[in-house]
Amino acid sequence: MKLSALALTTSLLLAGAATAQQAPLLRKPALPGKPPLPGKQGAETPAPVDPAVAALRERALHDDTALEVVTGLTTEIGPRPDGSEAEGRARDWAVARLKALGFAHVHVEPFTLPAWQRGAESAAVVAPYAQPLHIAGLGNSAPTPPGGLTLPIAWFASFNDLLLAPVGSLQGKIAFVTNAMQPTQDASSYGSEGRARFMGPSEAARRGAAAIVIRSIGTDHSRAPHTGATDFAPGVTPIPAAALSVSDAENLERMVKLGQADNRPVMLHLELDDHQLGTRPSGNVIAEVPGTDPAAGVIVIGGHLDSWDLGTGAIDDGAGVAITTAAARLLMQAGPHRRTIRVVWFGDEETGGFGGQAYAKAHAGEPHALAAESDLGADRVWRFGTAFPDSAATVIPRLTAALAPLGVVHGGKLVDGGTDVEPMLALGTPGIDLNQSALRYFDVHHTAEDTLDRIDPDQLRQNVAAWTAMLAILADAPEALVAVKR
Repeated sequence: MKLSALALTTSLLLAGAATAQQAPLLRKPALPGKPPLPGKQGAETPAPVDPAVAALRERALHDDTALEVVTGLTTEIGPRPDGSEAEGRARDWAVARLKALGFAHVHVEPFTLPAWQRGAESAAVVAPYAQPLHIAGLGNSAPTPPGGLTLPIAWFASFNDLLLAPVGSLQGKIAFVTNAMQPTQDASSYGSEGRARFMGPSEAARRGAAAIVIRSIGTDHSRAPHTGATDFAPGVTPIPAAALSVSDAENLERMVKLGQADNRPVMLHLELDDHQLGTRPSGNVIAEVPGTDPAAGVIVIGGHLDSWDLGTGAIDDGAGVAITTAAARLLMQAGPHRRTIRVVWFGDEETGGFGGQAYAKAHAGEPHALAAESDLGADRVWRFGTAFPDSAATVIPRLTAALAPLGVVHGGKLVDGGTDVEPMLALGTPGIDLNQSALRYFDVHHTAEDTLDRIDPDQLRQNVAAWTAMLAILADAPEALVAVKR
């Protein structure tokens, strides 16, 4: 999972323009204290649960398709860095698995992307308290010179403090930013504290820093560093950029404070053999449950096939492709539905969202009834939000009633969408979020600890049940879901 920075305009999407950081589409909720008008989206009225929907929901709670998919993907393929040979094998694996599961029209839609590769990496304090540190280079980091860099640290307690440093003030220094992320159920702290990773290296470079190390954007206390992409602004020359494990960052901060007390600067040695590889092939893997009414629009769901290289990509985002695939398969087994359900295993999310952009460009002229993704691990769904046209407002009470037994509440008209489907939402496609609890997610996000054992099978099944109930309602809803193009 990654956080986007600014939503692309429709014209840029259709032109196929790509940026390394994009921002989630936000459909704002009604003003606090202002009740929704009768009949408008957000109005909650009692609704019965269709027995067929309830039966599918209960069946999903005992279905292990998702667990089998994520187990196979992480065991037989493992990490899937963008543009890598492993990602290519993962596409082949996905095609074979989706066909074996019975999906129709399984194929790959290729695209290209700029690829980055991690090399040997190390860091150590050389004075005044010599000891090694655990680090991971950030995606798009530049390499250090041969032999590395040995320079004093310039410490900033927050990203805001870094922004307050004058341009040119960090010449001959390694910037060190230590803002701490706290766990939140809705993952909001990732957006606020993640700026140190998303923009910190670029801002440090603008101020003349030779390199930057940050406290990992994570909620754990361990020696496993969290990687993730960073983006250098146009005209800014990339510098070496790495994340320290949370425990190492806290230790280094203590050293800096001790050094300040007796005027002894902390000297850090940093070596990163990380490089841009140029353009490499990737692709979206697509499968369908064909519908009976093409005019009713396509429901597109999925997650991203790519992952970072440190772990095996279980929670990010093997679980997401597994959850959505399992739910679509349950709908397929239940018989034909009005709307086509299209499952997309997006080829790139981590390094720029190129998979979502490629899908939006290729399918912009096709009517879509919904776009939704699963990309926040495998812990239970606790809330859903919608961005539907007024014509579909009456669907919401049915969703509320069907999801309530799973402990899922309606959060109103708030849809983030996520990097993979955000380009379709920007084109006017209706959206829904099935929000997973993020209280544990950022303990292992983008680390070597992102492995299969982090997935709770019962919570994974609850995800599948929520997605199945949602799909069972929307796939056959009589309401018009396809929005007017903007």
